[in-house]
Amino acid sequence: MNDIITNNERRKNDDRRIEEPVIYDNKLIAEIESLQIAFAETTEKLIKDVKRQDKIMARSDKRQQKEYDELQKKLKEVNELSKEIEDTQKEVIFTMGAIGESRSRETGNHVKRVAEYSKLFALYYGLSEEDAELLKQVSPMHDIGKVAIPDSVLNKPGRLNFDERLIMNSHAQIGYEMLKHSNRKLLKMAATVAYEHHENWDGKGYPRGLKGEEIHIYGRITALADVFDALGSERVYKKAWSNEKIFELFREEKGKQFDPKLIDIFFEHVDEFIEIRVSLNDFLE
Repeated sequence: MNDIITNNERRKNDDRRIEEPVIYDNKLIAEIESLQIAFAETTEKLIKDVKRQDKIMARSDKRQQKEYDELQKKLKEVNELSKEIEDTQKEVIFTMGAIGESRSRETGNHVKRVAEYSKLFALYYGLSEEDAELLKQVSPMHDIGKVAIPDSVLNKPGRLNFDERLIMNSHAQIGYEMLKHSNRKLLKMAATVAYEHHENWDGKGYPRGLKGEEIHIYGRITALADVFDALGSERVYKKAWSNEKIFELFREEKGKQFDPKLIDIFFEHVDEFIEIRVSLNDFLE
């Protein structure tokens, strides 16, 4: 009898163990279904939020794009105005240089030739294209101080006496004083060229007696370019020199009046310098 009861209880216990997983499975499904519903609600909300954010961003992008386009338009106008100002500066500098030379009865082509020689020297010396172009723009101003020199001195045929030479030499200082107050890069460099284009490599030039690399490279280059053109051109006080006579002087003044490296550059590329002189001769004005 006890065995029957024990067997019956064992069966009941076995039945309960069989039924429990079913109950467990139902709860799990219910929980998954609950999570599925909650996930669907959450994803739907997220989708709505993303779509709303997309609309906001789209409106913002359009506004930002409009602002960007307006800014680019203004920048373009500023750049165009800056270029116009720079071009005007260059034109003014060249015109002032030409005026200075015209008072000493030079031709306008003199400053054009000096500008071209100067750029060529600068490039072969190793200056950047930008710096070489800047020198080309400012070198025509080297003799601007001559506007303050009396005609009786400036255009005197023949040699100047001691006092007249002092007056003539003052044009370098005068040109510097005329230009030094500007904060514009072009005019600041033009002031340097006007001030230093009569300084000599050996320190025996004027107005300050600078020596060697104390002289700005723009001043050294313009000095040689100016002398080359001046000697090869007819002036009120002299006839034009022959190339051979100019070359002889340059050899003698290498390391004295002129930067020796620039003299080497001149002779290495002499044909190019002569070509510039021919292409811009005074008969072409």
